[in-house]
Amino acid sequence: MKLEMCRSGFFLEDGLSGAHSLSSAGIKATPNADMLCNFSGPVLIRVLPPLLVTEFVLGLAGNGLALFIFCFHLRPWKSSTVLLFNLAVTDFMLIMALPLRASYYLSGISWMFGETICNVCLFMLAMNRSGSTFFLMAIAVDRYMRVVHPHHPINSLSVGKAMLGALALWLVPITMTAHVFSLQHVNTTYCESFMVDTTSRGNLSWHKFTFLFSFYMPLLVILYCTFHIISHLRRRQLTNQTKFKKALYFIVVVVVLFIVCFLPSNITLLTMWIKMLPGFVCDDVEQLTTVFYITISLTYLNSVLDPVVYYFSSPAFKNICRRTLHLPQTETCESTEKRTRETASHSLSQL
Repeated sequence: MKLEMCRSGFFLEDGLSGAHSLSSAGIKATPNADMLCNFSGPVLIRVLPPLLVTEFVLGLAGNGLALFIFCFHLRPWKSSTVLLFNLAVTDFMLIMALPLRASYYLSGISWMFGETICNVCLFMLAMNRSGSTFFLMAIAVDRYMRVVHPHHPINSLSVGKAMLGALALWLVPITMTAHVFSLQHVNTTYCESFMVDTTSRGNLSWHKFTFLFSFYMPLLVILYCTFHIISHLRRRQLTNQTKFKKALYFIVVVVVLFIVCFLPSNITLLTMWIKMLPGFVCDDVEQLTTVFYITISLTYLNSVLDPVVYYFSSPAFKNICRRTLHLPQTETCESTEKRTRETASHSLSQL
């Protein structure tokens, strides 16, 4: 497959990754060189379409079920439910763009749907990926406040006020990623929102910043909440109580999911940028590119795994989910305590 060469840059898949390599020609690129390492991407064409389709199917099923439960079965809503619902919306919107990306790679890295749809697709991917990280952060903060500061007024927010807060949180990733519409594409067959260039460009520098910021800032907040929840429960010796143990499990699930899905791609991309600072060899960038395309798939996997967060969010959601799937029901803490009281009362009456 022949790819056109352009001025001193690397095309990055989905605005975040990748490099094209002309290693077979033995060409080396430096910051002052006016060339592009041209990589035909056979691994992308072979591996990414089935992977993206699988993520689309699983994500559509999981988040579709979650949205169905949130909209028609889970009542009454709480402020925490609002955050979980919006996380499901971000994931659902992201996975709807995956078939277009799969088609892009199936066609030999050739976009066939026009520039407008290309820009919309790239914006959806970038915006909803950032939205997922921010709503996961908000969910961790909500759980932190309920466990460590249970009497804080923010825990008694109405659903309406929580909706307004979620709307404000939506504005952050939208504002951060709106610049995708201003990025210039190489030609009509490429649909890329990011290009690592040897010359600095304002919108690309901002794109790098938003990519890093939308991961590392939520990560620091989530880790802070997790450590303080664990410290609080240990200090008050509550780690063995069922209610607080479930809260601990929930926050640990959020942390593990966040790190597994988003950390590898960030580390790989940082490594690529550092390696290209003093000048780079196309062969080295090609190897990092292969690693990056493996790790970038994990960011889309976040939309598949987020239903696990909903499942552990509350016993009510878990039981509705199991009932919808015709699985055996699990007992909630309240039902267990009620049965214990009834048993004790029955024993006393017998005495």
